[in-house]
Amino acid sequence: MFKKITASARSAGIRLTTGWKDWRSDMAESNRWFGIGAGVIVVYLLVALVLGVIWSFEPEPFDVREAAVREVGGDESRLVTGVITTSALINVVDTMLNKRGGYLSNDVAPPGVWLDNIPNWEYGVLIQVRDLTKAMREAYSRSQSQSTEDKDLAAAEPQFNFDNSNWLLPATEKEYGEGVKALRAYLKRLSDPNEPSAQFYTRADNLNYWLSTVETRLGSLSQRLSASVGQRRLNTDLAGSPGAANATRLPEEMEVKTPWMEIDDVFYEARGTSWALIQFFRAMEIDFADVLEKKNAVVSVQQIVRELEGTQQTVYSPMILNGNGFGMLANHSLVMANYISRANAAIIDLRELLKQG
Repeated sequence: MFKKITASARSAGIRLTTGWKDWRSDMAESNRWFGIGAGVIVVYLLVALVLGVIWSFEPEPFDVREAAVREVGGDESRLVTGVITTSALINVVDTMLNKRGGYLSNDVAPPGVWLDNIPNWEYGVLIQVRDLTKAMREAYSRSQSQSTEDKDLAAAEPQFNFDNSNWLLPATEKEYGEGVKALRAYLKRLSDPNEPSAQFYTRADNLNYWLSTVETRLGSLSQRLSASVGQRRLNTDLAGSPGAANATRLPEEMEVKTPWMEIDDVFYEARGTSWALIQFFRAMEIDFADVLEKKNAVVSVQQIVRELEGTQQTVYSPMILNGNGFGMLANHSLVMANYISRANAAIIDLRELLKQG
């Protein structure tokens, strides 16, 4: 009996020892795979962090005339009226879609999903692309209000009004790419002397049509930027309009303040808007040269571009600062608002010049 008990104990001890060794082996294997997985995740996050920094650099402005020459295959004889403006529009969209990191507004994975400055920059660019495409469809390509709209511009405009954050079925990039194809089809017809159906009319009223939209966009941006520190404003909605009324009664004085989490969003939207407008105004200066010279307004366009270029200066701070008034810290939004407001004032002056006979 004693021998049986001893044998059973030995057998149990052997099984226990074997089980312990197996458990330790399994744990070692699990730890090894856990370490490998953790290492892969750490490397991925580091790579994503580096890419995020690289992708956060905004693209540089481009030469609108050189871009137009490339679009027409190097044949400068095809640089007829409107080609440079159309080419500038095409290349602004191309740059937005194909810059470092590509189009980021619809990214759903790191590092794109972590970034918000460049997506807001893209949105600012997109708004100007939409406005200019609309102006080309409704004004620049038509001789009068009752004339037929251009088929390619009619196809391009709705493409750029597609949701800017859709990542699948269909992706935003695909829709905007279709818009670029339609613009290139228009450009090809415009630069072909044997294709009279495509036109670009450089009249003062056409330029004024687009400038009125730009004026309202910049005015809104200036107000949003200035509201970074909060302001008590009087209600001037109906000022100078005797007998006018609005739908809902508003207080005579209100406080306007951009939410703290949106301050950098508005700042980079303004940067994107200004970047796109720099290219467009440079193109307009060439295509509308005769109109501007007749109105003695060339220098006005140059001054607008100079003010907008001030918005593209390097931001050396790692974050957008929001100091108060004349305090110790800078307020980047107020500096940006200054450039935007001055550019907008120059646009208002330019519109007045264009209206004069």
